[in-house]
Amino acid sequence: MPFVIVEMWEGRTREQKRALVKAITEAMVEHAGAKPDHLHISIHESTKENWSLAGRLTCDPEEEAN
Repeated sequence: MPFVIVEMWEGRTREQKRALVKAITEAMVEHAGAKPDHLHISIHESTKENWSLAGRLTCDPEEEAN
């Protein structure tokens, strides 16, 4: 049973998430031989204050990082 986890910032609409899981399902069926009824997809959304890149929180303006 394949399990796909998507990590991304919050803010996408429900329609965008529907399109995303449809595209992931189609890709997993085509490229990984997954069966749609056995494929689980979990979307984990984080706020920018709970995510960092290059040693700074992504919610902080770049000039504050120095």
